[in-house]
Amino acid sequence: MKALPAFMRGVTRLNDFIGRGIALLVFAMFLFLLLEVGFRYLFNSPTVWTNELTQLVFGFYAVMSGGYILAHRAHVNVDLLHTHLPPRGRALVDILTSSMFFIFTLALLYFGVEMARESINSMETSYSAWNPPIWPVKLAIPVATVLLILQGLVKLLQDIAVAFNFSYYQPEAEESEGEML
Repeated sequence: MKALPAFMRGVTRLNDFIGRGIALLVFAMFLFLLLEVGFRYLFNSPTVWTNELTQLVFGFYAVMSGGYILAHRAHVNVDLLHTHLPPRGRALVDILTSSMFFIFTLALLYFGVEMARESINSMETSYSAWNPPIWPVKLAIPVATVLLILQGLVKLLQDIAVAFNFSYYQPEAEESEGEML
């Protein structure tokens, strides 16, 4: 039974590592936009690539951060009922609603793989003046979805452990700051 907690810790650590790396892209986007503003207003010579590159980087940033956000329970929730329930009640509600999560993410994975495959096969570009390849961003969709599904499985296993009083591993303090992983 040690394999399951190791799997759960491994998935959470992987999403945490990727999320922390992806967060650094905010600085790259900031620099690209600052560069564009400088060229446009200081040198009266706007670039054709900075805005589009920033959009592509942001798209990658947005899809790849899902697993990290789920691991840290940072997704937006409608808390009309949820916050008023005891931990076991919240876990039971989360178990019931997890079916919607898995239906959505599995559909996203199915269609994302197809979209990425078509994009890679055609070496799709943006067809703009700069014309960068966009297939890498489309490839990130199924990769990010797999990471999100894996983190969703971890959350489901945690909810099952809480709802049915199963023993589960205690996370390291620096990883979770007191939350179960």
